[in-house]
Amino acid sequence: MDAAANIMGRFTTYIIDPAILVVFAAGFFLFIYGLVEFLWNLNEGGENKEGKQHMMWGIVGMLIMISVYGILDLLDNTFGLDFRNPDVSRANNIILPGNFFSN
Repeated sequence: MDAAANIMGRFTTYIIDPAILVVFAAGFFLFIYGLVEFLWNLNEGGENKEGKQHMMWGIVGMLIMISVYGILDLLDNTFGLDFRNPDVSRANNIILPGNFFSN
């Protein structure tokens, strides 16, 4: 069952981790965009409501992603689930009925 662990490790490494990084980066760039918009309108004397909202939602998005990592690590350390290196050896013990795949 090393193949299943290898596939899950690659899936996490090449799909899940970059997706989380992209979402975090989107929140960061939304914050930066809101900051630039806020400062630009501050210089011109215009309304700063949109810039403030963009900054707020960018911070909220980044905090959510950080809290997801924190919650997963808390669960992993509390219950010893070992999310990073899953034990897939239990799949060897699955017994299917004899006529499961036949009609």
